Amino acid sequence: MIQISQLKKQYKDAVVLNIDSLEISKGQCFGLVGNNGAGKTTLFRIMLDLVRATEGYVKIAGQDVSKTEEWKSIMGAYLDEHMLLAYLTPDEYFETLRKIYGMSEADLRNHLEKFMELFNGEVLEKKKYIRDLSKGNLKKVGIAAAMMGNPEVVMLDEPFENLDPSSQIRLKKLIQKETENSKITFLISSHDLNHVTDICDRIVLLEKGKVIRDLREKAEMMSELEAYFTG
Repeated sequence: MIQISQLKKQYKDAVVLNIDSLEISKGQCFGLVGNNGAGKTTLFRIMLDLVRATEGYVKIAGQDVSKTEEWKSIMGAYLDEHMLLAYLTPDEYFETLRKIYGMSEADLRNHLEKFMELFNGEVLEKKKYIRDLSKGNLKKVGIAAAMMGNPEVVMLDEPFENLDPSSQIRLKKLIQKETENSKITFLISSHDLNHVTDICDRIVLLEKGKVIRDLREKAEMMSELEAYFTG
């Protein structure tokens, strides 16, 4: 589904990302962890063609993201609130995306219904602009938007950050359900080791731009990560 080869990002003399080879299978819930400055966000931004790599390539469904546009139709992503239209209400924003994706009103209702527990009565029909939402509710809007239009791949950067414990658990259940039912490939970057080990089939540990661990045995993920981060 996703192929990364000889990928390198360099700013002057500083190499911030250096990945020889990485493949992510269709339907996999893939976790990316690492300390601040490890290169996680840089990798995600290159994968979305928001930042150009110095060398190498990323292919999604066989398409080089830096040379084609077709892959965008199967990709959904939420990295931060700058990806939202802050001058709209959440209802207006979802309606705008509905038209862009060619969804019917019924399609939109069915989509948002999956998020009602996560929204917890705080997001829709409040006549509140996105710019005035709390950090947690911004995150909820962004995640729901990223999953519109039946994407095959959904990328979420720190999805549990700024969410209260109840919302974190609801989001975790939602991601697990979507992975099982629709076979979406999730790419999740997170500092929350507990949640990421719960929901991910595979976790890659990135440090100083390089892949340090590629963990695929669920029973051993937490112990290996704890051992690494505690030194």
